[in-house]
Amino acid sequence: MQTVGSASTLDLAARKSPLDTRIPPGATRVGWQSRYVRALYLIDAVAGLGAASAALVVRFGSPVREPLIGGYLLMSLVFPAIWMACLALNRAYETRHLFVGTDEYARVFRSGLALTAVLAIVSFSFDLRLARGYVIVAVPLAVTANLAARYVMRQRLHRSWARSERLHRVILVGHARAVADMARRLRRERHHGLGVIGACLPPGASRSGFDAGMPPVYGTFDGVAAAVGRAGADTVVVLACPEIDGAALRRLAWQLERDDTDLIVASTLVDVAGDRTTIRPVDGLPMLHVDHPRLKGSARLVKAVFDRVGALTLLLLGAPVLAVVAALVMFGPGGRGPAIFRQERVGKDGRLFVLYKFRTMVVNAEQRLTQLRDLNDTDGELFKMRDDPRVTPVGRWLRRLSLDELPQLVNVLKGDMSLVGPRPPLAREVAGYPSDMLRRLVVKPGLTGLWQVSGRSDLSWEESIRLDLTYVENWSLSMDLAILARTVSAVVRSSGAY
Repeated sequence: MQTVGSASTLDLAARKSPLDTRIPPGATRVGWQSRYVRALYLIDAVAGLGAASAALVVRFGSPVREPLIGGYLLMSLVFPAIWMACLALNRAYETRHLFVGTDEYARVFRSGLALTAVLAIVSFSFDLRLARGYVIVAVPLAVTANLAARYVMRQRLHRSWARSERLHRVILVGHARAVADMARRLRRERHHGLGVIGACLPPGASRSGFDAGMPPVYGTFDGVAAAVGRAGADTVVVLACPEIDGAALRRLAWQLERDDTDLIVASTLVDVAGDRTTIRPVDGLPMLHVDHPRLKGSARLVKAVFDRVGALTLLLLGAPVLAVVAALVMFGPGGRGPAIFRQERVGKDGRLFVLYKFRTMVVNAEQRLTQLRDLNDTDGELFKMRDDPRVTPVGRWLRRLSLDELPQLVNVLKGDMSLVGPRPPLAREVAGYPSDMLRRLVVKPGLTGLWQVSGRSDLSWEESIRLDLTYVENWSLSMDLAILARTVSAVVRSSGAY
């Protein structure tokens, strides 16, 4: 790698670009991150004090009449500091664990376990008569309040990211095709907080073949650090390319270190979650070990039990709603006929099954499909129309609220489907799959999934398939619970539902 000051063989991008104006340099990463962490400190202190006060009232009543209450009053005042110290020791304030992912929440939960263990050990070691009712109320309440408050804080941050505010200002380093693809992904998925403002390409790259999604080009691989200064960037993302080897990456890290610019190296592992990867150093060389996805075992058995119990519970609780919806479908305006629509879909390992949905279209909808093929609003094998004339007035309302999917709980109960999984495809869709896409058939299809909570019908064919493969490769019980929680939000927003 040459020196940073080497001349670029590419024309520099204009100093002002649409992305530059949407991500003002004045909104520095350090500034908003510091304010965010300070807000967390305040929230944690209030949560700790509130939890301790509630434990005091629950254990001793109000007004307090216990003679030993003085010691517990003092402990309640000290409890917030102890709680925040546990969070700090578990690194729950480090920015690399905040903003995205579940690591932050896991650290809060572990802090609660650690504090409970410490109080138990200290009480036993020094023969302190610590009221168990006080601890049982204070610690879980502090954990719950912290998790809820941090979730609200993160949702507020994600909404600001969606408005292109407080984004990391990113320079992408790599070949043109990889840079354009990553730029499109990051623009589409704002919840990562990365706003692409420019790129650095290999020396000699021709501008004639650039993709329409290419960000402004600020130079070549030799001038990344200089490009960061010109663009006002705070993050560099290096994509996989043979020109940037270990030694070149190390020199780039040294250059970026001076201005405290974040360096991110994008792995060639497509959609593999971090918990499946482990770095094992061999003679100073970091070796990335990749575990196989969890497709079998006890966790899958737990998932199967959870699916059946959850489906049965929802069916029993939702029976009145199901009855009302069925009546509306059968006798509603524009589409009198049977309430349930049956269609053959492809399940796990390519097995066919009959999927149940509330009918949202006119009775002869399948026969009219050939007339509408040219009006498909999506690419790929899936057919979707934003204003499909076959959809009944009741059906449009059901789709917007996702109530048409409720009969699939019967499929879950029968074992054909899971509560969470890839979208159940049609046989004609599977027939057009390339080999990689067949991977999504190794698990049961789901009533909801990453495809539904990430945009539903607004997603492209390629993006919906990528999300399904991401789920298959990185499945976990915690991911299922997170998707179920996000499904409620997606349904309320009615995003991508048509």
